[in-house]
Amino acid sequence: MKDSTKEFLKEYEARIERELRAEVTGSLSDYSAEYRTFRREALAPLSGYERACKSIGRIIKLKLAKKDEERVRKAIEWAHLDIAPEEAAGLAIFILLVCIFISALALLASYLITNTLSNDMLLIFLLMLFVSFFLFYYLNSLPERIAQKWRLKASSQMVPCILYIVVYMRHTSNLERAIHFASQHLQPPLSLDLKKIFWDVETAKFSTIKDSLDAYLEKWREHNLEFIEAFHLIESSLYEPSEERRIKILEKSLEVILDGVYEKMLHYTHDVKSPITNIYMLGIVLPTLGLSLLPLASALMQGAIRWYHVALIFNIIVPFLVFYLTSNVLSNRPGGFGETELLERNPEYKYYKSNEPYFIAALITFPLLLLGFLPFLLHYGLAEAIGINADYSFQSIGIEFLGNQSIFDFKQDPATKTTVGPFGPLALLLSLFVPLSIALFFAIAYRLKTQRLVATRNETKKLEKEFASSIFQLGNRLADGIPAEMAFGRVASATKGTPTSGFFSLVNTNIQQAGMSVESAIFNKSRGAINYYPSELLKTSMRILIESIKKGLSVAARALTAISDYVKNIHKVNERLKDLLADVTSGMKSNMSFLAPILAAIVVGLASMITMILGRLDALISSGQLTGQEEVMGGATVGVISDMFKIVNIIPPYWLQIIVGVYIIEIIFILTTTLVTIESGEDRLGEKAEKSKMLITGITLYTIAAFLSIVALAALAVIAISGIVV
Repeated sequence: MKDSTKEFLKEYEARIERELRAEVTGSLSDYSAEYRTFRREALAPLSGYERACKSIGRIIKLKLAKKDEERVRKAIEWAHLDIAPEEAAGLAIFILLVCIFISALALLASYLITNTLSNDMLLIFLLMLFVSFFLFYYLNSLPERIAQKWRLKASSQMVPCILYIVVYMRHTSNLERAIHFASQHLQPPLSLDLKKIFWDVETAKFSTIKDSLDAYLEKWREHNLEFIEAFHLIESSLYEPSEERRIKILEKSLEVILDGVYEKMLHYTHDVKSPITNIYMLGIVLPTLGLSLLPLASALMQGAIRWYHVALIFNIIVPFLVFYLTSNVLSNRPGGFGETELLERNPEYKYYKSNEPYFIAALITFPLLLLGFLPFLLHYGLAEAIGINADYSFQSIGIEFLGNQSIFDFKQDPATKTTVGPFGPLALLLSLFVPLSIALFFAIAYRLKTQRLVATRNETKKLEKEFASSIFQLGNRLADGIPAEMAFGRVASATKGTPTSGFFSLVNTNIQQAGMSVESAIFNKSRGAINYYPSELLKTSMRILIESIKKGLSVAARALTAISDYVKNIHKVNERLKDLLADVTSGMKSNMSFLAPILAAIVVGLASMITMILGRLDALISSGQLTGQEEVMGGATVGVISDMFKIVNIIPPYWLQIIVGVYIIEIIFILTTTLVTIESGEDRLGEKAEKSKMLITGITLYTIAAFLSIVALAALAVIAISGIVV
């Protein structure tokens, strides 16, 4: 009985396998392949975040409010995360509790070891609490931010999506095949969403493609209503008996989404100006001006403010607030406009993915970093190892007018018996190499990673810009009844000297000399012309050409003419959108690359001048050149000024300059990301390329301006002190 059952099952399995194989080789073979591809993508290994959520979710069970649960669930669906809202919240709470416990444990351990709670330990405890709540905020909002990035990337592909569907349906009024065509030629994530429309039908979640499509479009109702309206117009064209009216409705759908994108971006550019101005004032101008008061404030407070307190505020807390404010600005960015290129499809992607640029950048910038820390290296052992003094006076190196003031000027704090500084002007000038090396490290690495891809992208954009007129000519040749095999040669001759001429010439060469068909001449894996012109628009247009030629030359001519018109319209809208964003983006660029570095450099120069004056007075009193009874202003004597503003209590300008330099680098990183996202949506390549440019421009200007400011204001300080001595 068992043997007969096994034989029956084996035979039944073989029969199912034969039927499935027959279906795969049938007319829906492309769809079946997409189902399998989508299944592999959907069932990919879980990310580290998803695994952590599932692991912690078993330990901590949280019951979210209905409103919060619905909000997080929507974000999870958008981001295609395989977690539950309770698991995401559980991970955030778990990390918060663990971090608070570690912070309290560290504070308790410090108290048990030292029998006292120092101010520094309390500061570290507060910092750890800040980090704990930041991690909680970050993890708790992570699903929504992943969903936001997904929407930004997907929405930047909406116009090409409608374009592909409309162009395909002009000659073949079949919604299923049009969506399938778009899913093949779009890039993730929108292509993945279109494949899921078929997958939901295949898994019997919906009975028809239209039902599945309508359910998917509902997700966009709150974010991009024009996308839904355009698709509904496309659906309505299926029921039009008149061919002329059907074409008009299809063209109207593309017009609707283009006008919608333009109108929403118009409102966004008006709304974003005020928040960007506030971010610049609150995140750059006011903090930088506040830095100028810190040297004197730290002296008046008897050293209660140390350089690491300033680093905590200006290198951690303020950049976090700027990041939070810019995130709010980006969360309101409408979709439908931006870069659509997928990095992984670029043949130069291996250079972007490689870590070799980081090693090259490190080799170039590490000597600069060592030069920046040279005062400490000499003071803590290097000078003794090579047999020189750890410090020298200006007088000893031949600069007489600065007297016996030290070039590095480390001092002993009599209250804490610790070494503080350096306060010397040469140490301050050397400190400029620290932020310079950090900025150059990222600038060089990002440039090496992106320069090939950016060059390819720029060439592709040039090609696509001229492609509209070239494909219009190709359509005219086909409309004249010239076979496609001959039309490519005619267009290549007519467009000689343009980037597209090379493409048409190569196709013609493959046809005439290699005897290839039009499809092979374009798409052959080894000799196809498309291999040398990696443009999605070009590739899609040629696919449409091959598909429409099967229905006749007149159909192919109309399809190419339609593509030409649509590409021109899309280009016009893109240019208008860039004009709208020019006010915002140009202001951000000038703030990053000019105003912020100049302002920060002047602050560093002022701090240098104050420290130079106090250090010089201290040295003159110590050497007996001043008695301390000389009046300087308002009856105050030099001795009173020196006692009030003790130099050992001042934040060393060396550290202040490094803090300011690192702060400028952080601001450039944050604002460049904001700038690129406003202009192009989610664009990793554009971000890194723009960061490289902005870092080089900003840090070079800051270094030069800071050097001139330090030297000029130090000279003023020397003149002022010389007047007192006389």
